[in-house]
Amino acid sequence: MSSMLTERVVLITGAGQGLGRATALEVARSGAAALALIDRNPDTAAERPPP
Repeated sequence: MSSMLTERVVLITGAGQGLGRATALEVARSGAAALALIDRNPDTAAERPPP
């Protein structure tokens, strides 16, 4: 998957929890150039994964 995402900008809706969050984390690990994350809940959208 990383070769498909290299130098790409990825938009993920529902990125604060559940499947959207898991997708966002995986896309970030896969080398996307930038992520645009959108979620209706500002509290979950602002959470950062542990290092």
